[in-house]
Amino acid sequence: MQGKILLRVPNWLGDAVMSLPALWAVKGAFPEASLSVLARASVADLYGDDPHVDEVILYEGKALGARWRLLRRLRRERFQLAVLLQNAFDAALLARLSGIPERWGYARDLRGPLLSKAVPCGTKERGLHHIQYYLHMLRALGLEAPFRMPWIYLSLRERLWAREMLKGLRRPVVGLCPGAAYGQAKRWRGFASLARLLPKELGGSVLVLGSRADEAVAREVASAQVLSLVGRSSLREFFALASQCDALVSNDSGAMHVGYAVGVPVVAVFGSTDPALTGPPPGAAARIIRRELHCSPCFERHCPEGHLRCLEDISPREVLQALKELLPSRRAVFLDRDGTLCQDPGYLSRWEDFRPLPGLQELRRLKEAGFLLVGITNQSGIARGLVREEFVQEVNAYFLREHGFDAFYYCPHHPREHCSCRKPSPGMLLRARAELGVDLRRSWLVGDKELDLEAAQAVGARAVKVGAPMGLKEAVEFILKEELKDANSPGD
Repeated sequence: MQGKILLRVPNWLGDAVMSLPALWAVKGAFPEASLSVLARASVADLYGDDPHVDEVILYEGKALGARWRLLRRLRRERFQLAVLLQNAFDAALLARLSGIPERWGYARDLRGPLLSKAVPCGTKERGLHHIQYYLHMLRALGLEAPFRMPWIYLSLRERLWAREMLKGLRRPVVGLCPGAAYGQAKRWRGFASLARLLPKELGGSVLVLGSRADEAVAREVASAQVLSLVGRSSLREFFALASQCDALVSNDSGAMHVGYAVGVPVVAVFGSTDPALTGPPPGAAARIIRRELHCSPCFERHCPEGHLRCLEDISPREVLQALKELLPSRRAVFLDRDGTLCQDPGYLSRWEDFRPLPGLQELRRLKEAGFLLVGITNQSGIARGLVREEFVQEVNAYFLREHGFDAFYYCPHHPREHCSCRKPSPGMLLRARAELGVDLRRSWLVGDKELDLEAAQAVGARAVKVGAPMGLKEAVEFILKEELKDANSPGD
């Protein structure tokens, strides 16, 4: 298909984040098509920098005037296909009235007759994690829809703005997100007590985040001598500020999903809802705190039994302990592979062309200084069919075996996939934070290209660029000297 596709996305922020892998799968299935997202204003900025999205169209509500303006626009656009990730009857009716010939979605909420392709939605489908729920619909329609971790695309400018906003705060910075739009049965009341504990126990700072709708519930937390930006940032600014925290604590809310989608460790407190359906997905750096009572999960906005024990029995100390286990504390030196550790012949695809660069033996000094050694490498040659993935793994295993590397990550994707792991995107660094407990702000990256330096800048790591006159040996020497300066600086 080379025409135009309309994707109706969910109205709630958390659901919208969880539907991102499905959005990418639609674009992947029809790469030549133009993809327009139809979204409420409250979530529209989620798609602002997403390279898979060509246009965002605002859904202004069901008022007659707004509905008529939208219908006229959609008819003018002449979409060939509407993919309805939102479950409502209204989404199918709007697509039908807009004259879109192909309308795909779940057959629920009495909308089956309005769809050209309707996917059954029974107990099995409703019992899927929401990310898989959206992907399952596409698979049932014959599309390839692999799981990918939701990822919010942030520019380096946005990240640096947020870092500047938080530069006066002591690390670690723990973001607290006490709001939850669904209702009282999702709002843990221990945030104020936790806010008082954190500076004493962790020696860092507390940042309270949320929208204007969260101002009332955040007031008691803000009184605990913390920095509150609740209601004082746009949605994009909220994403950026969350990305610069060392960890987030949240209810089961949109903020929780934003946390793992910007790569930040998350402690999630669950009350009336079920983390099997809406919790952080596998692979996220997350801890879930909940009480399994006879009445939970009830999925009610207010406790039908009048006690809220599912939340009240969770103590601030328990959440604090989960934070301590989750906060990264190890230092690492990340090293690009081709051009930094070995010669870069273009697409390294055979051992005959493998040439280790001088200075590799110096890396043991970094290990002795307490750093992990972590390799990172873009390997789009795999997706292009130029390099066997097994060969990439063999070369990476050489560095693990012969030079004491602790881990080696590679990105196998084509650039057009716009994945989160391809440098300069920091996905591989964030994966190391999640899996190895790496404190990125106390770490270094050594590479030979500007994209390596940009990846380091995105996460607050320091970077060294190799190439004449600085080789790997000189880079190691520079890192060790800078670390010694830091250790001897006043106040440390």
